[in-house]
Amino acid sequence: MFDDARSTPLRPPEGASQDLPAADPGTLDTRTPSQSNPAGAIRRRLYLSVRWKFFIALAVGAAWASFSLWIASAWLQDFSRLVGVIPAHLVVFGIAIIPGFMNAFLVMSLILDRRPEVQAPVETLPGITILVAAYNEQDCIASTIQSIAAQGYPGPMQVIVINDGSTDDTAGALAALDHPWLQVINLPANGGKAKALNHGLKLARHALTITVDGDSYLYRGALYNIVGRYLSDPANTRAVAGAVLVRNSRTNLVTAAQEWDYFHGIAAIKRLQSLYHGTLVAQGAFSIYDTATLRELGGWPDTVGEDIVVTWAILKRGWRVGFAENACVFTNVPTTWRQFIRQRQRWSRGLIEAFKAHWGLLFKPRMTTLFIWWNLLFPYMDLVFTLAFIPGVLLALFGIYWIAGPLTLLLLPMAGLVNLVMFRIQSRMFTQQGLRVRSNRTGFLFYSMCYSFVMQPACVVGYAKELFNRSKNWGTK
Repeated sequence: MFDDARSTPLRPPEGASQDLPAADPGTLDTRTPSQSNPAGAIRRRLYLSVRWKFFIALAVGAAWASFSLWIASAWLQDFSRLVGVIPAHLVVFGIAIIPGFMNAFLVMSLILDRRPEVQAPVETLPGITILVAAYNEQDCIASTIQSIAAQGYPGPMQVIVINDGSTDDTAGALAALDHPWLQVINLPANGGKAKALNHGLKLARHALTITVDGDSYLYRGALYNIVGRYLSDPANTRAVAGAVLVRNSRTNLVTAAQEWDYFHGIAAIKRLQSLYHGTLVAQGAFSIYDTATLRELGGWPDTVGEDIVVTWAILKRGWRVGFAENACVFTNVPTTWRQFIRQRQRWSRGLIEAFKAHWGLLFKPRMTTLFIWWNLLFPYMDLVFTLAFIPGVLLALFGIYWIAGPLTLLLLPMAGLVNLVMFRIQSRMFTQQGLRVRSNRTGFLFYSMCYSFVMQPACVVGYAKELFNRSKNWGTK
């Protein structure tokens, strides 16, 4: 899906110039809108605050949910006679009404979103510490460090690679690298990603700390864009998530489908959440944090989902977490269904861990509280999808439309609109970054039609594992 508009490879060529975006602080237009454009005053009168956007999107979502419930009333009555009133409502709300509300809210929010431009003068960019936790990354770690070096970041930079007891030749690959800003810590035994990052955090010299995975490749301008977004966001921002894209999407169907998940679903949700001042996951693959805040929180917790738990800890303190959609990193994703299932199980466990540690966020009076409740509904919806909708699809193949039937087609227009809006927004960002969306029809068809049949049952297993306190380790990405 992701091609550089100036070359044919999937990802940015490893020798590509990492030019920074043109930014001349001396030529920034400091006039007011009415001075620089006669229509400025009109646009200011039409400006909608974030709070107004939130309530408009909420109203649209509620209207769609009410319409869906009205349409589904006959279905609910028939299904209630078959399985009982409560089970029927749990199933219908879990597979149709609530997802419909979420999709309508998402679409309206994305349509209303107008992100402010990044204004970060090149001459005054702050120093940054980059932490790279690596475990058995001998084939990728040199490329990751090279992508950092090629950024040409115009400020002080410290890069700490923590080799977490790798059993391959990661240490040898790192020893061959020679950069004055690079520091390597070789831990004697594998202790987990959180402990590795905390080792590096102790040595961080700068006020901003960035995390990058050991198999990731920073696209040009990624450091400038994520630092610039952090500096341009509201003053109470304490973390900003970067945009993670798939590096190995051409490997097979597994990676081709995930390419659309990262491009569409994950990016859109982060953009939505940041609009309302609270991205829920500043992922470890590429995010920036306030170093002092991380230390105040005690670093990353020793959990399966250390990134989501530390993000929720930041939100719990009342701070804001943003999203830099143009700070792109390409990362390797699971190449087999088994690895993919393990990954999604780990993410699901991380969500349960976050609720265990920070359940109080459910009662925080802020806009992002909606998304905490939203996440609380995921286990329920995944369970209904796995235990009701999938069997319902199988029954429908034999002409039995108790669960999956003609009325479920009502979801298709909204799902199509969601994909269209996300595609247009992401494509516009790609054009601005000199990227283009490659043809990946097979991956899209599988992503839109079959992906949930693998992902949501995997999530259910992940929730169960965390509830029963199964053992924890690095797992897969």
